Amino acid sequence: VQLQASGGGLVQAGGSLRLSCVASGSIASSTVMGWYRQAPGKQRELVAGVTSGGLTNYGDSVKGRFTISRGSATTVNLQMNSLKPEDTAVYYCNYRDWRGNFWGQGTLVTVSS
Repeated sequence: VQLQASGGGLVQAGGSLRLSCVASGSIASSTVMGWYRQAPGKQRELVAGVTSGGLTNYGDSVKGRFTISRGSATTVNLQMNSLKPEDTAVYYCNYRDWRGNFWGQGTLVTVSS
């Protein structure tokens, strides 16, 4: 499975960005797709995930501000609103099925104060 992410960039605090990720290759019928992020000097953390059935979960720090959605069986989107400087990180698209985890290359999100 290959993952291609897009949509990162620079935004001012309070602004919005939308990340998208497309999976290609051998896609299973039951999957979880989502986003993780890693800020400098910190561990990678879950941002949000969504199952192929539409169940979602969010990291505590983004609840109420970010919305994850599956555009199709192979795409996942992350709408990020009310961005804060502490949201600055490299965001990684993740795909998981019975074989394990697959990762995208990462896209940088920078939120200026």
